[in-house]
Amino acid sequence: MLGIVIPAHNEALLIGSTLDAVMVAATHPDLRGEPVEVVVVLDSCSDATGVIAAGAGARTVSLRVQNVGVARAVGAEAMLAAGARWLAFTDADTVVSPSWLVDQLAQESDAVCGSIGVDDWSAHGDHAGAIEAHFQNTYSDVDGHSHIHGANLGVSAAAYRRAGGFRHLACSEDVALVRALEATGARIAWSAKPRVVTSSRRDGRARGGFADALLAAVAAGVAAVAPPGAAAVG
Repeated sequence: MLGIVIPAHNEALLIGSTLDAVMVAATHPDLRGEPVEVVVVLDSCSDATGVIAAGAGARTVSLRVQNVGVARAVGAEAMLAAGARWLAFTDADTVVSPSWLVDQLAQESDAVCGSIGVDDWSAHGDHAGAIEAHFQNTYSDVDGHSHIHGANLGVSAAAYRRAGGFRHLACSEDVALVRALEATGARIAWSAKPRVVTSSRRDGRARGGFADALLAAVAAGVAAVAPPGAAAVG
């Protein structure tokens, strides 16, 4: 069984599209009928996120910590308890490709760090063009990249356990997990093959995350700011 984990905090506006895409990926013919379960971890939600998730066929788990590291860890444990051999992580403002799971598994690695795409920068108004240009000029969307994104991450159950799972961090929990995986000698694929498209929204859910990096780019006139949502190795 494969498990997909999606942390969410008041994502009623976007999670429907996320789950539609995830459910398509979960039924890809190249998975050859292997069961896929989806869990949405509802972290301090006060909107209809849980209703939408349940209606889409996802399992839901509720907690009130406003901590993405805890949310990912709780979701991962739920999937491991259900018997998942592979854990795939994305975000509630992200749309995965139909072959997302297949492309992660095809890397034949202990973990897969995928890249991201953004197809709508309009949330940033007059700054949209400059931020998009900066992203395109500085982001490495190719195999062998050095980015780490919780929105496009996969890991085998065995490797996840060896690494100790997600730390309970409010930000960069994905980076910490990959560093722990590296420390255990895990085989990590840095691949652009598993595709996701994420939002460029200004109201981020995790302080220091994707949206905050975009706002920092605006504040700094775009120059000299690392690619939004990206953590580079080395």
